[in-house]
Amino acid sequence: MARVLLLTNSLGASAEVLPALGLLQHQVRILPAEASVLVEAPEMDLLFIDARRDLPAAKSLTRLLTSTGIGSPVIVITTEGGLSAVSAEWGIDDVILDTAGPAEVEARIRISIGEHVAMRSALDPNAGEIRTGDIVIDENAYTAKVKGRTLDLTFKEFELLKYLAQHPGRVFTRAQLLQEIWGYDYFGGTRTVDVHIRRLRAKLGPEFESIIGTVRNVGYRFTMPPGSKESLLSERVQ
Repeated sequence: MARVLLLTNSLGASAEVLPALGLLQHQVRILPAEASVLVEAPEMDLLFIDARRDLPAAKSLTRLLTSTGIGSPVIVITTEGGLSAVSAEWGIDDVILDTAGPAEVEARIRISIGEHVAMRSALDPNAGEIRTGDIVIDENAYTAKVKGRTLDLTFKEFELLKYLAQHPGRVFTRAQLLQEIWGYDYFGGTRTVDVHIRRLRAKLGPEFESIIGTVRNVGYRFTMPPGSKESLLSERVQ
């Protein structure tokens, strides 16, 4: 689930600008299409700019934003007639029609974010890695390794492991994990979390299954694997 910012001056918000976006499980925030709103911009993974009605203004805005470096990919939303005006001069990552369906919108978001992350990784090969003892979680490649062995994880299993590892020691309820990993609009119950935790532990194997700890009547937490520097330091402190 990505954090998406949509800049538009349309009163109809995302329902009018890009209807399919509202059908996806992303956190969408809408602000006016003005450069000033990014002075205190919220954290975002991707930026949509509404260019359906005023192409010159949208072009000026995209060039300003990309020249100052906003740190996230930019996708312009336009009509079929507006496609002829969009060029490399806009400095954007992609362009999409306002009539695009949910599958296309999802693919464009996923590809744009992935390419942006890959570009950052080229500058810093270790960016996006979580290392804890013999466990390495690579956010860019969507892989997790234990002692060099790549775990065969589903997307949700990977996201669950990554999220817990990003907050070592912190206890999350099943409801919190369901919200963070599956999103606000997911209709399944918290039993889903238990099933994924069980599968994740099985794939980690007997030696490392304990890194996903259970806090009775509360939820789950990530504990440092045995032998890791963090684990040894914790033992010394105790």
